[in-house]
Amino acid sequence: MIQDTADEAFTADLLRGHTDTIVLGVLRRHDSYGFEIYKSIREATGGAYEIKEATLYASYRRLVRDGLAEAYWGDESQGGRRKYYRITDAGRAAFRSNVATWVATRGIIDDLLGTAVPAHTKGTRA
Repeated sequence: MIQDTADEAFTADLLRGHTDTIVLGVLRRHDSYGFEIYKSIREATGGAYEIKEATLYASYRRLVRDGLAEAYWGDESQGGRRKYYRITDAGRAAFRSNVATWVATRGIIDDLLGTAVPAHTKGTRA
């Protein structure tokens, strides 16, 4: 089955270098706390990809340190106090730049592997 082959070929190594960009993508939608970001990523892939919590928390620290996100404490009205993260203007700019780099890289890899979608079929439905 084609899907089984795609699942077997899937590798977390390809995504691992993009953790910060993935987190910034989640934060572009709304402020979130750590575990909520984890769940958003897992749900967005239908459970096919999960980033280890330790990897995510390292990403949060790096994003805050680099000024791409800010951390703040939420109120305690919903149980325990949670640390929330919000994207900064610098984070939005970094996200746009990283996505542009990914799209260009994906295009080059598609060309090299012969998997590129011909320009005349882009945007059309099969």
